[in-house]
Amino acid sequence: MSGSYDDSVGVEVSSDSFWEVGNYKRTVKRIDDGHRLCNDLMNCIHERARIEKVYAQQLTEWAKRWKQLVEKGPQYGTVERAWCAFMSEAEKVSELHLEVKGSLMNEDFEKIKNWQKEAFHKQMMGGFKETKEAEDGFRKAQKPWAKKLKEVEAAKKAYHAACKEEKLAISRETNSKADPALNPEQLKKLQDKVERSKQDVLKTKEKYEKSLKELDNATPQYMENMEQVFEQCQQFEEKRLRFFREVLLEVQKHLDLSNVASYKSIYRELEQNIKSADAVEDLRWFRANQGPGMSMNWPQFEDDEWSADLNRTLSRREKKKASDGVTLTGINQTGDQVSQPNKHSSVSSYEKNQSYPTDWSDEESNNPFSSTDANGDTNPFDEDTSPAMEVRVRALYDYEGQEQDELSFKAGDELTKMENEDEQGWCKGRLDNGQVGLYPANYVEPIQ
Repeated sequence: MSGSYDDSVGVEVSSDSFWEVGNYKRTVKRIDDGHRLCNDLMNCIHERARIEKVYAQQLTEWAKRWKQLVEKGPQYGTVERAWCAFMSEAEKVSELHLEVKGSLMNEDFEKIKNWQKEAFHKQMMGGFKETKEAEDGFRKAQKPWAKKLKEVEAAKKAYHAACKEEKLAISRETNSKADPALNPEQLKKLQDKVERSKQDVLKTKEKYEKSLKELDNATPQYMENMEQVFEQCQQFEEKRLRFFREVLLEVQKHLDLSNVASYKSIYRELEQNIKSADAVEDLRWFRANQGPGMSMNWPQFEDDEWSADLNRTLSRREKKKASDGVTLTGINQTGDQVSQPNKHSSVSSYEKNQSYPTDWSDEESNNPFSSTDANGDTNPFDEDTSPAMEVRVRALYDYEGQEQDELSFKAGDELTKMENEDEQGWCKGRLDNGQVGLYPANYVEPIQ
């Protein structure tokens, strides 16, 4: 009976208890699960770090795009600065999330990787040293008891078979007494069979009870040995559980930006920028720079003599409107205006087409500013009208043409810029449907 012993053969597992033969394998499997859980936790942290990186990139791209849109858009003054403060916040938060990504990968991820390497030792034949030690320990502790259990199962099976045989012999003997065809010799054989069956029952019962008693006597030692090995597995698992708790707390600290001083200061600064927005100040600025507060040289009587001091030439746009009126020359802006950062603003139809009655027209044959002089040479005061290189542009905002020679488009539409921006901020362009006209230069951006 002492040859090679397989504790999984010939023993019927009757319950799910740890004490049943082979059920210690769940405890052994927990060691392998611990190694796999280290991998799972590293993958979890790696994915979160990737999310932090992508989020930081998206914040940066969002801030860059909207900063350009706001700066080129019609918003102005302190509200513009408050609006742009959101983009500054995004850029700073983006940097913090990149730091989070770095902490997760360089500290937490590496910490788990190193602990796993120290706690689990791979074998040449596969598996881990810790798993094999636990498996061998449980096998050694369970082997004597499992062997006796196997003997009990065999004795029980023999006893139950003897009882069954006894019942069959008694039944045959009883039936033979009512059968007149049986002779006394046959009846005697049946009776002997019953007697032998009863003796077999007594013998198998005695053996069954004896093996069961031996199993009961071996049980305390079996339980002690199994407890010993189990406790060693518990200690190994306790180290892993405590380590996981420690790592998760570190991850929590790295993710919790609410405790980062620089993070709090970002939103204090954002709040201050928003609260500093002053509608009254912005209205005052707009009045001074775009409204009635602007200085103006009102029309005055001028001599019809040639003046070398005239410092203003007709733009292409002004000459295009010459049929409707005349643009006054010799106008010099004077006066101080409220200073404000350089900002594009939409130009009204009135501003870009300011004209006067035709009786002021300079388009006379004797106009010294006409485009061609008497000798057929071009006027040196005319702008260079050579065509510019055509460029594809995209509309940033909706624009509805105010006059017949103006284009209309929606934000996102693409068109072709045919001429560069003139002094009044207008460009000549062509829509994809072939329509050619003017549009405000600050309503579009070049297509990269």
